[in-house]
Amino acid sequence: MTRITGKSFGSDNHAGVHPAVLAAILAANAGDAEAYGADEISAAATAGLCERTGAVSASLVFTGTAANVLGLSLLARSYEGAVCAESSHLNVDECGAAESVLGCKLLTVPAPDGKLTPSSIERRLSGIGDEHRVQPRVVQIAQVTETGTCYSLAELRELQQFCRQHDLLVLLDGARISNAAAHLNCSLAEMAAYADVLTFGGTKNGALGVEAVLVMRPDLADGVQYYRKQQMQLASKMRFLSAQVNALLSDDLWLANARHANAMAARLATAISGTPGVELAYPVQSNGVFASLGQDHARRLQEDWNFHVWAEGSDARCVVRWMTAFDTSEQDTDALAAAVKATAV
Repeated sequence: MTRITGKSFGSDNHAGVHPAVLAAILAANAGDAEAYGADEISAAATAGLCERTGAVSASLVFTGTAANVLGLSLLARSYEGAVCAESSHLNVDECGAAESVLGCKLLTVPAPDGKLTPSSIERRLSGIGDEHRVQPRVVQIAQVTETGTCYSLAELRELQQFCRQHDLLVLLDGARISNAAAHLNCSLAEMAAYADVLTFGGTKNGALGVEAVLVMRPDLADGVQYYRKQQMQLASKMRFLSAQVNALLSDDLWLANARHANAMAARLATAISGTPGVELAYPVQSNGVFASLGQDHARRLQEDWNFHVWAEGSDARCVVRWMTAFDTSEQDTDALAAAVKATAV
């Protein structure tokens, strides 16, 4: 594989690390510190996350997959299942981690726009009390969804109320929760209030590699430190993960990064509007632009630009995904938009 040259729109994971995050890691490298999170830098990071979300517990891990698995392990036993969207990262892009590591079955439902609804969840609630059947226990949602859409606060409230009525717990995958907060113009706490456990993503928003698992209820936090160790996510030099979190929380860098990435996606969507043969596949509510265009058109673009074909149809058309990041510039965005127009037939 070759290093990507030029600005990639393939993923916000392709972006580098924010200079403030790198500076914080370098500063944390001075001298010695207690291991496994027993240091001042780590204490500040976990306290800051809890303060901003209302969580009772914050645990740092290395990856988003690890965060989702740790979060789910706090909510479900091996004979219990998690209802999730067919397109969810947990189901599609984590190599069966939930099933392999936890033995927890995923109960998928169609979600054309990436969102679950009470009616779609209800279809997977059969067999409760039947010892032959996996018992639904968790509803896993993503904020932002895999199609770049966001649940409104009203939608999150409705899901929470439904789950409470049916004795279900809510796990929120927040790999891009910062982008959702920027879109909804709300606080992290306002979204966290509708989850039992959620994750806070750093890697896709300017960090080198850190995610957090946030627990909203004391009874669910019992044993989290042991589960994290069992799942091989307890960092000995925790201060370097924590330093990244502190940098993102400082002066709300997490929000500034997300707002910029969202703005670049909106700029791209506006710029390609009206291009012959190009249509938006989903509303642009975060840092992803999903567009429907001809497969030949996509191939011409990919000669010079890095991005993913999200889905291919049988009508010679496809849906592509263009992702922006904290370091995507207006010039980058405008150049891609010009290329989309120039290669249209």
